[in-house]
Amino acid sequence: MERLQKVIAQAGIASRRKAEQLIVDGKVTVNGKVIRELGVKVTPNKDEIEVEGVPIDREEPVYFLMYKPSGVISSVKDDKDRKVVTDYIEVEQRVFPVGRLDYDTSGLILLTNDGDFANQLMHPKFKVEKVYVAKIKGIPSREMLKQLQTGVVLEDGKTAPAKVKLMSMDKKKQTSIVRLTIHEGRNRQVRRMFEAIGHPVLKLKREEYSFLNLKGMNPGDVRPLKPIEVKHLRELAVTKPS
Repeated sequence: MERLQKVIAQAGIASRRKAEQLIVDGKVTVNGKVIRELGVKVTPNKDEIEVEGVPIDREEPVYFLMYKPSGVISSVKDDKDRKVVTDYIEVEQRVFPVGRLDYDTSGLILLTNDGDFANQLMHPKFKVEKVYVAKIKGIPSREMLKQLQTGVVLEDGKTAPAKVKLMSMDKKKQTSIVRLTIHEGRNRQVRRMFEAIGHPVLKLKREEYSFLNLKGMNPGDVRPLKPIEVKHLRELAVTKPS
């Protein structure tokens, strides 16, 4: 027997955290009975499990890397009918994004139907390095860049130390290109960090996620992750931070 939220996650419906919320919200039934308590155990091949009235089936796990264009929502649907990341991929499985990138941010994002895998990667203890390249307004001083390196104070607390490199600057247009490497995943964190030092972001792209990058890809492209890449991500996700 397995925990209900784990079975839902493995069926590709949502991450385990989201599955727990679906249970608490009374949107899950087991053998016709609404379940609202976490920790209930079920037998996947025997018990009839429905989420929002739809029976679940275990799917073959799939894993994809996408180059998300700017102007696309990191979700499976949008109530304003804007484009979402799943519009760019045609598979039988019900995939969803691992984490998110802002609507106006482009770059690397992972898609899967493996809720356990997604949950591991999104867990706060999984300190994966994410590399962003930002075009910002103005030319930051060494002191400002140093603030990014040591951590800036945001409304939800001070950021962890980051790696920062000034790639180029245009004195005529008063813009700069900065490469920023962080391992946190707060909402709109990179944009807020640059705003905190007085240099708002004009354009933002996530170029790397751990050892993965966008080499040879264009906006909107999607490719399957190689088995060795999935294995390596799993190994990183279960490694305890030093």
